Amino acid sequence: MLKFKKPFSLLIYFMLSLFFMEIIFRIATSTKILTSGLIISLIFLISLSIILYLICSLFKDKINHILSIALLTVVSFIFASQFIYFKFFRTFYSLYSAGNSAQILDFWKDILSATVKNSFWILLFFIPVILIIILGKKMLSFSKISKLPRIIFIFLILISHLIGVGTVYMNNSGQYSAYDLYFKNNYPILSIQKIGLITTMRIDLQRLVSGWSPVVEVSTTAYLPTNLSPSEKILLDNVLTEDSNGFKNATAIEKKVKGVKIEYNILDIPFGQLIANEENKNIKAIHTYFSNLEPTAKNEFTGKYEGYNLIFITAESFSPYAVNKDLTPTLYKMVHKGYNFTNFYNPIWGVSTSDGEYVACTGLIPKSGVWSFYKSGAIELPFVMGNQLKDIGYKTIAYHNHTYSYYRRDISHPNMGYEYKALGHGLDVKETWPESDIEMMEKTIPEYINEEPFHAYYMTVSGHMQYSFSGNYIALKNKEYVADLPYSEQAKAYIATQIELDKALEYLLKELEEAGLADKTLIVMSADHYPYGLEYKTIDELAGHDVEHTFELYKSPLIIYTENIEPITIDKPCSSLDINPTISNLLGLEYDSRLLMGSDIFSNSTPLVVFLDKSFITDKGRYDAKTGRFTPVDGIKVNQDYIDKVSAFVDSKFHFSAKILETDYYSKILKKE
Repeated sequence: MLKFKKPFSLLIYFMLSLFFMEIIFRIATSTKILTSGLIISLIFLISLSIILYLICSLFKDKINHILSIALLTVVSFIFASQFIYFKFFRTFYSLYSAGNSAQILDFWKDILSATVKNSFWILLFFIPVILIIILGKKMLSFSKISKLPRIIFIFLILISHLIGVGTVYMNNSGQYSAYDLYFKNNYPILSIQKIGLITTMRIDLQRLVSGWSPVVEVSTTAYLPTNLSPSEKILLDNVLTEDSNGFKNATAIEKKVKGVKIEYNILDIPFGQLIANEENKNIKAIHTYFSNLEPTAKNEFTGKYEGYNLIFITAESFSPYAVNKDLTPTLYKMVHKGYNFTNFYNPIWGVSTSDGEYVACTGLIPKSGVWSFYKSGAIELPFVMGNQLKDIGYKTIAYHNHTYSYYRRDISHPNMGYEYKALGHGLDVKETWPESDIEMMEKTIPEYINEEPFHAYYMTVSGHMQYSFSGNYIALKNKEYVADLPYSEQAKAYIATQIELDKALEYLLKELEEAGLADKTLIVMSADHYPYGLEYKTIDELAGHDVEHTFELYKSPLIIYTENIEPITIDKPCSSLDINPTISNLLGLEYDSRLLMGSDIFSNSTPLVVFLDKSFITDKGRYDAKTGRFTPVDGIKVNQDYIDKVSAFVDSKFHFSAKILETDYYSKILKKE
């Protein structure tokens, strides 16, 4: 390397170092390199380079050298830690999550293993630090600079930042453009691609401090119509009557169309009165939005399992690859001999893995930037299963076979109406990594099986990554069952963890049958997310083909099962957002279908599957928001107006779901007596 110990050489070194780390990060995370996003990120890095240089030119040479090493180490650590996090979770951590990093440190062995495995990339991120330690004094000037250059550099910080912002403006204002991600939206994976890692984290900090929410241009009349017949539309107009203020009020009035009685899953909420009396414009906008949505009609499945016990399970990393007639016969039976959902999706969300559990339990979309489940512990959640069933006399209890306070479930789960027990608080299971699902069933079933009606909720952990036989107790425990499979070790280890879940369900069914409750207990199970602990090549290996990443990656089984159930195949596109309203309808519970972001799968609602990046699936096709491409179902044609309307509806779902969490909205419209 050239010896250029001249004034401002340290500034040039900071610029080159940050440029180097940004490019290496893009290569390491398979982020596109030669794009306008790289140019934007480098422009913003110029500002940061000058800031670092000014800090490291305030003191004497020795102190400035030490500061330079320290600041470069921090930046290198940011790049390296985000890289390792991406390897774990297929996304990037927010500063909110970083502030709760004690949760992640539970996986320190896996983190250490991943760090060693990716040591080459980690070393590359720290090369600028190593060089400045070894050669810095020989190569660079660490002298204190005078007042005039300092003023000039402050001016240059402003100029370079404005150029960066100007470049963002020059991009375009479409969805997921640099402009959209910088000012209006939050999607870290694309944001890092379009404006760079450091800029994304800087914006994240600004939003965290300010309490920012994504900007959505909401049309209160933007909705996806249900598949109503003409006569049903007339009926709905009669049910949603306008009051003297011109606002629609939903009532539980029953009407008959040609002798057929049709009812809707709605509550008697006086939206017109609420809107007229509300002074807070944000709350008024929420009232107006929900008052204009169409509810779903009750149907032949409404109340089909009224009075049944309910066992609701969120299964760690459960996927189609876990369902095998020979290796996991109970899972196979429950998927294929119950209600078989062939077009069900389990999208992954943005902040924590508890987001998937939050979606299944609440029927709401997580708010970006925070742990939504933890935040929900401070609001009323009248439609979650625990609270609904507790209110009508069910024994409600929840279990998790890992740490009691992990992701602050000690806050969220009691708020859902459960007596909550987990490892370290009420659940005495052997502390391994991960813990055993079958042991959890053995320890917990006696606590409720003789207290009908009951509702037990489980969050399992046996299926958790990392998938190997050296660091995963459950995988090693079941290794003998997968030893002869023609798969890689990672694929075998994953299946081995799912065998534990299968054994747990086998035990559960046996206990219910022996208690004479198998035909009186409804079992519902879905995953929290796809097994992102698997390498993509391993997922392809298990699937037997290259898995498409925008939609297919998130395809998953949904189990709804009880003994002697009549098997039905449901091809309608649906997702984890639809679980809560579907269970509510099956159990005949009183709920308002307008106030949840999903819908009863068995209703005549138009299907809508929503993904984190705001891609969507309807009965007419699939829209990839990242590319702006809509792929219609064979024989179907749609125009841009259709795509725009559905996209606006999707935006509204994200927006108002966050508002429910932010404002404790349910408490404002559903007053407890």
